[in-house]
Amino acid sequence: MTTQDAASEKTWDAIVIGGGPAGTITAMGLAKKGRSVILLEKTSFPRFHIGESFLPATFDRIKDLGLMPALRELPHVPKFGADFSMGYGGKLLMIDFCHGFVDNDECFNIERAEFDTMLLREAGKAGVEVRQATVKQILKLSDGDVRLQTDSGEEIRGKYLLDSSGQSTVIGRHLGTKKPVTDPNLKKVAYFSQFANVKRPEGKRQGHPLIAMMDEGWFWMIPLNPRVTSVGVVMGADDSKRLQNEFNIAPDRMLQWAIDNTPVVKERMADATPLHETNQVLGDFSYHCRPYAGEGYFLVGDAAAFMDPIFSTGVSVAVNAGMAAVGHIDDILAGRKSPQAARKKYISHLEESTGTLFKLIRQYYDHSFRELFLNESGPFEVHKAVIGVLAGNVFPRPPWKLRWRLRLFDFFVWMNRRRRLVPRRRRFSLLKAAARMQAEPAGHVD
Repeated sequence: MTTQDAASEKTWDAIVIGGGPAGTITAMGLAKKGRSVILLEKTSFPRFHIGESFLPATFDRIKDLGLMPALRELPHVPKFGADFSMGYGGKLLMIDFCHGFVDNDECFNIERAEFDTMLLREAGKAGVEVRQATVKQILKLSDGDVRLQTDSGEEIRGKYLLDSSGQSTVIGRHLGTKKPVTDPNLKKVAYFSQFANVKRPEGKRQGHPLIAMMDEGWFWMIPLNPRVTSVGVVMGADDSKRLQNEFNIAPDRMLQWAIDNTPVVKERMADATPLHETNQVLGDFSYHCRPYAGEGYFLVGDAAAFMDPIFSTGVSVAVNAGMAAVGHIDDILAGRKSPQAARKKYISHLEESTGTLFKLIRQYYDHSFRELFLNESGPFEVHKAVIGVLAGNVFPRPPWKLRWRLRLFDFFVWMNRRRRLVPRRRRFSLLKAAARMQAEPAGHVD
């Protein structure tokens, strides 16, 4: 009997779909508790993936699993905060995580191809059966009895299924629970690529991502290693269509056009060299797959929900949710908790922790929020509460010292729309830049 035949006849404690951070962290956590785990990943690693900037909260879980030595061996850039600016430039807001009511301010920027491959390798060392396979069909989803079929025709049986398949959302599609986010302000498209020789700040801030804000969305510039920087622009889906249809900007050239028309980004990119001929596109990506747990399954990471990568929350949400799922499944298998109670607790954990992040993401597109945020300080240290959330200090829920300050900050945002509380900031619009360019006579040079 081959190893694969033996695996087919075995009933695993857990089947994990997806070899990204959500899947590998979850699988590893269960394996370290003595549970039998098989992980199915459809793609050959290493593979490119965005989401290269991490939060301190991510590193807390990585340390818990003893992975810091392996992580430090990978090429990376230390990250202690982030810089924010309006698209036209002006004074930067430079935040440091250590000023945000956090115990740990350490994190990295790192290429996901390197990071994800390391995690998958370490999962195998921890006892996880790693298999390259695509899930073709879910045959049964029930507490204690899960069955699925792979593209090779193999049937795999387990007690619980953890869907960490990212935007493939295997269970969400199977159950028909994947729903787009209805808020039109959160329907976004991302255009991104990598560049060499992008200008960076000096000293400790050289690892700070730059976030440049505009009416249509925002830019990211993330240093990945001493040479390479990830650069991308996120904008509303309707704005993107208008730029394509009215101003004839091709999707695969959208990033370069946006760079050329965003002064603070253009200045940093003056000597940059593109590493790819055209940009990549990730379209209309906001959705959720509620409920986040059901009979026989738990959803982890982007397989549960994805909204907007503005605050680099993706990996942090994934690994923290994954470790929460580990605890619940281990409790179920040990008889310490009923499946119903575990599901209820897990859903509550995910809704409450991500709710704070998602609320901040929605506020980020409010110009009043941006004006207050860029002001750097506020009464009762409310700005430190925002920094604390940006550091990922929301798991399993934000501490009280953050929660009451965030509510006060909400009030200030409301008041600032009606009465100036901080200096006004000029808005910046890519659509207006496109209109100006179209209106300029041929041969005009600024």
